[in-house]
Amino acid sequence: MIHPRSIPSHVSDLWRAPNSLVVVCAAGLVPQAADEVRGLGYPVEDCSEAFILTRGTMTDAMRLNLWLRSAQRVLWPLRTLRAATLQHLYEAVFEIPWEDLLDADGRFSVSANVWDVPSVRDSRMPALKAKDAIADRFRRARGSRPDSDNSFEGAAVYLYWRGDDLRICLDTTGAPLSRRGYRLLPGPAPMQEALAAGCVLASKWDAATPFVVPMCGSGTPAIEAALIARRRAPGAARSHFAFMALKGFGDKDDAAQTRRQLTRGLWLPQADGTAKPASAAAAPPRGLKPSSAWTLLVAHARANERAEGLPPIIATDISPEAVHAAEANAGMAGVRDNIRFSVCDFADTPLPATPGILFMNPEYGERLGDPAELEPLYVRIGEFIRARCAGWRAYVLAGNRALSVKIGLKASSLKTVYNGPIECRLLEFEVFP
Repeated sequence: MIHPRSIPSHVSDLWRAPNSLVVVCAAGLVPQAADEVRGLGYPVEDCSEAFILTRGTMTDAMRLNLWLRSAQRVLWPLRTLRAATLQHLYEAVFEIPWEDLLDADGRFSVSANVWDVPSVRDSRMPALKAKDAIADRFRRARGSRPDSDNSFEGAAVYLYWRGDDLRICLDTTGAPLSRRGYRLLPGPAPMQEALAAGCVLASKWDAATPFVVPMCGSGTPAIEAALIARRRAPGAARSHFAFMALKGFGDKDDAAQTRRQLTRGLWLPQADGTAKPASAAAAPPRGLKPSSAWTLLVAHARANERAEGLPPIIATDISPEAVHAAEANAGMAGVRDNIRFSVCDFADTPLPATPGILFMNPEYGERLGDPAELEPLYVRIGEFIRARCAGWRAYVLAGNRALSVKIGLKASSLKTVYNGPIECRLLEFEVFP
C-alpha cells in the first residue's frame, strides 16, 4: 500500500492541485477540440489521434466539461505504469487511496479501453478487476464500499491499457459530452452531437453569415450551429457530471459566497486586486467551494449568451416527420426560434442573398439507403451546389467514396472524421461566382 506521504498532490489534494488533463475525442476531431481547448486559455501540450493533453486544476476540468463541443470526455490521470496482467492491474488500482476520492455511500462506474494485452482474453475483465480492487480498498480502509454500476450517474473511473502501458484516470465527465440531452426524437441514423459541432467548427463559420442545412434529418447540425451562434455552453443544461460525485464536491453550495460573486455584476477579481467583466467562459475566483465554483461557471455562461444579431440558420428536409423531429429537438435545446425550418426538396432550399456555409449530410448507403440507388442523389447535390451556391462554401459529409465522386466537383479540402464506426470525409467545395 502507498504510504500517505508518497501520495502525489493531484490525488491527495484533488480540488486544488494542478494536474495533467486528457481530453478524449472521436478520431478526426482532435484539431477542432484542440482549438477549443486553446480558446478557453489552456495549453495544448500534446495530441494523438484521439487525445489532447493539457493541464489545469479540477475546476479547469469543470470548465472544459461545460464548454467543449467536439470532445467526448475529460480525464484526470491518477497513475501511469507498466502492467502485463490482470493481477498487476488489480494491485495498481488497489494502491490508489480511493477512500479520499470517492464517497463510501456513493456510486461509481469503471470503463476500460484495452488493446494488445495478451493476458486479457475477455475485454470485460479489466473493468471488473478494477471494481474489485476499489471495493477491496474501501473495505480495508472504511469497512464499507460504494456501489458500482454502469449508469454513469455517480463517479467514474477510466482505464487505458495498451500493451503494457496502463493509465488509471478519474473520468470527470461520466456520460459522454456528446449526450447534450436535447434529442427527444432522434430519427433514423442521427448524427452525433459532437461530430455535428466538430463539422461546424471545421468549416470556420464566423457565426455571422448564414448557415444552411438541407437534408437536416433530426436537426443536429443546425442545432449545434445555433448553440455556437448563441454562445451557449453545451454542458450548462446537463444535470450530472461525474466530477459532481467526487469527494469534496458534494458540500452544499455556499449560497452567500456565490451570491457575493454574482452581485458583483459578474466581475471577477484579478491577482493584482483589480476586477474585469467575466467572459462567458471565464474561470471563477480561487477559494470557492467546488459546488459554488460550478454554480458560478454556469451563471457566467448563461449571463453571457448572445441574444441579438444572430445569423440566419436554415434547416430543410423533404420529410415532414424529419422536420417535426428537428423542430422538437431544437425546442428542447432552446434554439427553436433561431432556426428557420421548412419542408422541401434539398434543391429548393431557400438561400439568403448573403453567402455563408452550406452543410449536407446525405445518406451513405451504410445505415440508410442503397449505394446504387443513391448515385442520382449525389449527382443532384453537385448540380445544386454548382447552380445555386456561388460565393458559398459548401461542405458534404461523405461516408462512401464512390458516391462522393458522383458529386462531380473538385474538393478544395477534405478531412477524415468518423460517424460512429463509419469512416467519412468532410469535403469542402468553394463555389466561385
